[in-house]
Amino acid sequence: MKSLINKYATVFKYLLALLVFGLALAISTILSNGIIKQYFPYISCLLLFLATWFLYKKENKSLEDIGLNFSVKNISFLPLGVLIGAIALLGAKYLRALYTGETIELATSINYTTLLYAFYFILPQVATEEFLFRGYLFKKTIEVSNVVVANVVFSILFMLIHVLDDSVLSSRGAIIMLIIAIPVGHLLFATALLKSKTLFFPIGLHLGNNWATRHLITNGNSGDSIFYIPNGATFDAWIPFILTIVLFNGVFLLVTFIIWKWDKIMALIKR
Repeated sequence: MKSLINKYATVFKYLLALLVFGLALAISTILSNGIIKQYFPYISCLLLFLATWFLYKKENKSLEDIGLNFSVKNISFLPLGVLIGAIALLGAKYLRALYTGETIELATSINYTTLLYAFYFILPQVATEEFLFRGYLFKKTIEVSNVVVANVVFSILFMLIHVLDDSVLSSRGAIIMLIIAIPVGHLLFATALLKSKTLFFPIGLHLGNNWATRHLITNGNSGDSIFYIPNGATFDAWIPFILTIVLFNGVFLLVTFIIWKWDKIMALIKR
């Protein structure tokens, strides 16, 4: 058995990772019930953190391999990512508004408590996804193949978990939007990980984007967001709808490009 494991070491590492992550998610599903889930939604991401630590420990490595060693430099990427993620979403919404004729207005009343608490509840959701799609398995796939293959595989997997939902599958528009947007999101988060060498950066970007989607600018003046759009555009034809999606995601591709080429951009500025 040992010789078989050594011969197919990579395959067994993948199988072990899938088993450990699956076990972590199964346990979190059992434990995250009632009052625990309501007030402490962090069980799944903590178990995935431990699972990731275990997998690296088995290879005589540490969580430093994905920048989770809690240094000041690495942790600083978390708030930076939140800021960039939120600004990118606002920029994408503004570009969409220019194209569609929508207006963006300041909410008449803002529930700041809701806005702040949202960070607490959204963080474990995005951290869980980052551990699964930009963590150990993503880095392992780069090791055994290359960055392109890893990005293709995990962008598809990341997209599928968002698309394979009853509410999404019932709408062709939602399917098309997510098929385009989710791989773009993966590319942004993956590039952030590879350039910063810490998972804190994509967690921050993911958190900032998701928080901004729900609480920075929305379509309703309910007090749960800072800005709102009172005249959200509707589409009667596919071409303007697709163009809107392309423009919207173009902002995130631009942010991805800036992160990817940050060193060269700064070198040009200093000349």
